[in-house]
Amino acid sequence: MSDRPLPDTQSSYSAVAEEYAEKFFGELAHKPKDCELLDRFAAMTAGKGRVCDLGCGPGQIARYLHERGVEVCGIDLAPGMVEVARRLNPAISFEVGDMRALPLANESLAGLAAFYSIIHIPRPDVTEVLGELRRVLQPGGMLLLAFHGGNEVVHLDEWWGKAVALDFTFFEREEMEGYLRAAGLSIVETIQRDPYVEVEHPSQRMYIFSTKGTIECH
Repeated sequence: MSDRPLPDTQSSYSAVAEEYAEKFFGELAHKPKDCELLDRFAAMTAGKGRVCDLGCGPGQIARYLHERGVEVCGIDLAPGMVEVARRLNPAISFEVGDMRALPLANESLAGLAAFYSIIHIPRPDVTEVLGELRRVLQPGGMLLLAFHGGNEVVHLDEWWGKAVALDFTFFEREEMEGYLRAAGLSIVETIQRDPYVEVEHPSQRMYIFSTKGTIECH
């Protein structure tokens, strides 16, 4: 895996942090399936240790989990996003970090919720990044991964009037399941839903529950 930083992703999200928060911080009010899955994730992890919202953006996932009794923190690559998350969620700890080399000890987390953060990792690096996520999970720890379904890469040079340089990689279900298994994680369940076209990009939405364990079912 390249050790090159992701400056475009980092600076791009910092540049649009305020606009992103305005559009997406309240999004879960319009996404009942996401809430259902996060409720399940909270039930799986609450009381078992700390959970991380990875690629947290303005912190809407962390906030939702915090409100359900989860001991949660947030990590994001973009300092601008972390600043916004801290302002909007003063009761939750947020820090800057790279999911390719997390600032966390081995087996320090009961769970990871990674909503649309893996989409900024190039395909050749995905398995190694998922291995890094496995490193910080406790035995039996749970990963809830969300991503766009498909096989394209969407590039943005402009977002809300700001100059950016972002690639959004879409993944097929079987492809991502393969990456997770290659990283040493076991698939618990894969869920797919149609987009909520009024509030989000019109792509198929994929969610995979996986665990640092040996049980696998569908």
